[in-house]
Order: sequence, then structure tokens, then C-alpha cells
Amino acid sequence: MSLTAALETARSSLSVLSERTSVVSRNVANAGNDYATRKVAHSVTKTLGTGVRLASITRVTDQALYDNAVNANSAAGRFEALTASLDQLDQTINDPELDFSPAARLGKLGDAIQQFATAPQDVNRAQTTVLAAADMADGLNAATKLVQQVRTRADQQIADSVNNLNNLLTHFAEVNKDVVNNTRLGNDTTDLLDTRDQILNDISREIGIRTIARDNNDLAIYTDSGVTLFETQPRTVSFTPTLALNAADPGNAVVIDGVQVTGAAAPLPISSGRIRGLAEVRDDIAVTYQNQLDEIARGLISTFAETDQSATPSLPAQTGLFTYSSGSGAPAVPAAGTVLPGLAGEIRVNPAIDPSQGGDPFLLRDGGVNGAAYVYNGSGAAGFSDRLLQLGDSLHTPFSFDPAAQVDATATLTDFAANSVGWLQETRQSANTEFEFRTAVYERSVDSLTKVTNVNLDYEMTLLLDLERSYQATSRLISSVDTMFGSLLQAIG
Repeated sequence: MSLTAALETARSSLSVLSERTSVVSRNVANAGNDYATRKVAHSVTKTLGTGVRLASITRVTDQALYDNAVNANSAAGRFEALTASLDQLDQTINDPELDFSPAARLGKLGDAIQQFATAPQDVNRAQTTVLAAADMADGLNAATKLVQQVRTRADQQIADSVNNLNNLLTHFAEVNKDVVNNTRLGNDTTDLLDTRDQILNDISREIGIRTIARDNNDLAIYTDSGVTLFETQPRTVSFTPTLALNAADPGNAVVIDGVQVTGAAAPLPISSGRIRGLAEVRDDIAVTYQNQLDEIARGLISTFAETDQSATPSLPAQTGLFTYSSGSGAPAVPAAGTVLPGLAGEIRVNPAIDPSQGGDPFLLRDGGVNGAAYVYNGSGAAGFSDRLLQLGDSLHTPFSFDPAAQVDATATLTDFAANSVGWLQETRQSANTEFEFRTAVYERSVDSLTKVTNVNLDYEMTLLLDLERSYQATSRLISSVDTMFGSLLQAIG
């Protein structure tokens, strides 16, 4: 080997060693970053056989493990949203021992009626019964308010998620463009690919996705239902939030590039991600629970309604102990077997019976809130208890409920209220279990991915020592060449 060839070999070796050392330093700096992959520098002998050159820098990846982590992240995002909202809905029940649930309040009302029936002339027991009824109505009002707050909050969070998703897609477009351009130029794109993977992970938390790789490291993104999110350029994700949702308001759908992806009418509904979970709360779970509250309210109004007591009844049933907003049809009793949206937020104690509003609590015992035709105690006897006993029995008489409530089509009012509590608790527990499971899957997927792709500091430090020894060997070669050149020059001189 000539001295010139030896010097060129040493020079190229130093250049490659410098670049390899830089790669190792980048690896060490990224240690601890779950989505920063280990970079590997590959060197090859030059074409003419003199020296070496850096052929490429690649990253250690495992696409299958990465895809599993992304999918698990989407699933965890969905159930995280569900769990948080169901925890808020659970406030309508609170600790069962504190008797805050509709079922517990209904039980108190039933007990008060029984006590009143044993002493129908006792004004204190009459007032206690009306107070229990007022507590029942207040509980349903408060529960309805909370349910609609949860729905409105979910609607606003969907808007936040959509804004975040659009920002992430814009950022992804910028990074993806850099990846494609640098790939075409033959430049190192490993750090850019890591950044792009992190953005994809953030996108997957908001909405379920799948990706397709294309030439020059280009990437296209689709929802898990097949709607295009990014292909050359980001698609617009649109959503119009509602300032305040009422029981009868459905809420607006999330639309991607003109295609609806949430709601019952969505042709390609998404199945995972935070947006899916929030839409599920707003449009399904909270609505179903509201239907249950409304059916309890309808059951109360119907059970305590007054009927025509004439020898030949001809008048329709009218609201008795419980009434509701006149704008919804009171004093007429709501239609049988059909949920009236928002009724639980409108129910209240009839002012004619409520002593705090100047009413007579004994009208519950005697009837007549709606006139003489509706009087049950025709003799005016102070010891009349038939009406109270009949009301108490009615709480345990089978009643027809709207199937939209998803509890029981036929059940007693007390059983329906108890089963509603059970439905909410079961739904909440199921969502929480799924959230814990999906989170564990995500964490294990990330852990498995990092074991394959992440930096091992011990390995990198060992590699640095090897590079140092290579540098020393190259330095000795340069020194030897320098000595030989010096000897050659002296001989010539």
C-alpha cells in the first residue's frame, strides 16, 4: 500500500469514526425517550478499495410492535373518556349508604306514605310525606342537570380534541414533507421519522388510525373505519360544538373531509380514540341514563295522578302529588310507555299539595287537586287511608317503561329505579375495567417496543470505547505515515 493510500485510508477512517461517534452521542442523548429509536451507522469500503465511507444511518424499528402500541393507545383513549364521564354521572348516586340515589329517595317516599297511612289525620306525617316527595323531585332535577352538564362537557371536549387533531395533522404534514424530501436527497431521516412516530402516537390518542407506507418514506393516514385523514395533505376535521345541551338535543357529528364519523347516521363510524369515547358518552350512555331518569319521573307522575271518581268516570287522569312544566302538557298525565325527554328535570311537587307553597298536604290523602270529580275521601273522614294505601301499593305494581331506557320494559317503579342504579354502576365498572386493561396493554406494548428499539446505555458506552480504540489505531497509522513521509523527505533532501 502506498503512503498516499494509507493516508487516505486513515483520513476516511477518521471521518467515519467522527460520524459514528456523533450517532452514538445522539443515542445517549435520547435515552429514556420511549419513541426515540436507536440509530445505527453503517460503513462500507470505498469503490476503489481505498478507505471507508458512511453508507447510511438507520434506526432500529419493529413495525408490528409499534402498530400494537398505537392501536392500544387509541383503545385506552376511548375508555379513558368513558371512565371520566361515568365517574361524573356516578355523582347522581354517590355513596349508596348516603341515600342520594333516585332509588333511595323513592324508598324514603314509600316509607313516608306507609307511615302517613297508619295515621292519616297526623299533619306532621302528611308534611313529612310531601317533603319526601319534594326531595324525590329535587333529586331527579339535580340528576338531570348533572347529566346534561356531562353531555355538554363531553361536547366541548370533542371540540378540543378535534382542534388538537387538526393541529397534529398540520404538524404531521410538515414533518412528513421533510421526511420525503430528505429521503429523496439521500439524507439522514432517522430523527425525523422518530418525530413523525411521536405525532402519530398523539393522533392515535384522539382517534383510531391505520397507516399505509408509500415511496420515499411517505405515509398516508386513515381512520380505523377507512376515512382519509392524511394523504399528501391533511384532511379537514370539522365539528360545531353546542353551547349547552338539553335532554332533547342530539349534539353535532364529527365530520372528516365531508364524511360523518360519529353519531347513528355515520356511514363510517370510528371505533376507538378519545373522540369516539366522548361521542359515546354524549350520544349514548348519558342519553340512556337520562331516559331512565325521565321514566322514573313519568312513573311517579302517573302513579300519583288523580283519576275521575264519579260513578261514571269520563274525565282524563290529571297530575296529583307530582306535576311538571305546563309547557310539556301538564296537568295531563304523560303518555303511557313512552319516554318524555327531560321530564326528570321538570318534575316538581304540585303547589296545591305543598305547604311551603301554601298548599294543603291532606289533598294527597283525600284527592281533589283537580276539582270535586277527583275527590277520593267523599265523606271527609280524618281517618281515611284508602287512597294512601293504594298509592303505597302502586309503587310495587308492574308498570310499562319505554325500551329506550334499556332497563326493564315491565317492572315496578321501585325495581326500575333500583335497576337503573345497577345499570349505571355496571356500565361504569365495565368501562373502568376496560380502561385499566387497555392501559396495561398499551404500557406493555410500549415496554416491548422500547426493549427492541430504544437505547441501551451500557451498549452505547461499550461502543464508544470501541470507537475510541479505533481512533487510537487510526492516529497511530497517521503518525506512522507522517514518520515515513519525514524519512522519505530527508532521504530525498
